[in-house]
Amino acid sequence: MTIGSPLSATLDTTPHRLLTGPGAALTWLLLFFPLWWVLGLGGLIFYLAAIPMAVSLVRRRHIEVPPMFGFWLAFCLVVLVSMSALNLDPANTVAENWWGRVPGAVYRAAGYLCVTVITLYAVNLTEREYPRRLLVNLLAWTAVVTVAGGLLGTYWGHLEFTSPVEALLPPGVAADGFVKSLVHPQAAQVMDFLGYEAPRPAAPWGYTNTWGNVLAITAGWVVVAAFCFPVRWGWRLGAVALLVIAVIPTVESMNRGVWFNLALGAAIVALRMTLIGKVWILGVLGLAGAIGLGLVLVTPLSTTVMARLDNPHSDDGRGFATSTAMEAIGESPILGFGSTRKAIGSGDSIAVGPTHDCPRCGGRTLGGNGQLWQVLFAHGLAGAVTYIGFFCAVLWRFRRDHSAIGIVGSVVMVLSLTSMFYYNALVAPAVFTMLVYALLWRNERDGALEGARR
Repeated sequence: MTIGSPLSATLDTTPHRLLTGPGAALTWLLLFFPLWWVLGLGGLIFYLAAIPMAVSLVRRRHIEVPPMFGFWLAFCLVVLVSMSALNLDPANTVAENWWGRVPGAVYRAAGYLCVTVITLYAVNLTEREYPRRLLVNLLAWTAVVTVAGGLLGTYWGHLEFTSPVEALLPPGVAADGFVKSLVHPQAAQVMDFLGYEAPRPAAPWGYTNTWGNVLAITAGWVVVAAFCFPVRWGWRLGAVALLVIAVIPTVESMNRGVWFNLALGAAIVALRMTLIGKVWILGVLGLAGAIGLGLVLVTPLSTTVMARLDNPHSDDGRGFATSTAMEAIGESPILGFGSTRKAIGSGDSIAVGPTHDCPRCGGRTLGGNGQLWQVLFAHGLAGAVTYIGFFCAVLWRFRRDHSAIGIVGSVVMVLSLTSMFYYNALVAPAVFTMLVYALLWRNERDGALEGARR
């Protein structure tokens, strides 16, 4: 696999250029994410980073809009229009005043807005200002951070602390469950569905599902950064070691979604490489799979895998939430309900809320068990068509890009479509997915410019 021209193989990594030059806001956002997490900004930093990025875009004489972005803008418009349905109370949901739903709806709309701004910011950086290789490296760094957080959650799963941002908030605000999920760092989500407390890695992304989603999106960029650019063999050995070590938190997360995503990603890479005549990838991926499987079989990780397969604890709850949401969508099929709702009862009980004997009873969020179900419920068929249409259009648009960026980028786009059945995308996974989209377009645009110069 190749990246393209010699221009993309050179990289100025001087601190002054990285931290103060063009694209510095993107570098600060990704390079220092562990710091933002410790400070209690992990759930807010994307929103904050979008502010200077928006200012930078406004100052430009011309803002380039990449191909197929119209689908995404149409989706964002549907998100805004669907908020007109916040006053509706669909069947089998908890009734409340419409203004109580405004904060959640505004938060999601702001999330899509910040994703849009970050995408356009990355797209409008030139190769000279911000080389593609730098963005690839930052995505690979994000994978490193995710694996490190996974190890932290695996071995120090009960670690949590009051962040500086959390300490500055009024006690009543800091105690709110939603606010706490944004500003309170914790290494893992501790669950007991196996009959004992089991930490499931979450750092630095807040939730185990988000952790797994981000890992699947960024893992391939470690390979691109280490093996598709001229780097020292020490870095390549480090990349291999990282991917081997990543097996531990991946298994211990008991996150079936990331298991499936990583396997699917490898299959897509194998297929695309084989189609362009590079059959050797089958041997490499086969060896990697054998090493990973062997590591699981000869270590206690196999016990974790079997225990998870024997305890599909979330299946009933997800099924209840999905069926209830789909029954309700008939009351507002085109625009949905503008935001999520709480269900009356659950698959475990008709109780409106959780009890001591049934902590998972009642009040389950409709639209909280996957991006597809959230888009359908909150934004209706119009939202689903524009959202899915965007990723399908991107896949079609860049189907002939057989470079490393093109192949790994196509994997990420496919995962955005499969993950929507079991992962929610806002906000970190959506940002990384859209950065990959920006990278795909820049790879075509900047590669063509470099070819014209030669």
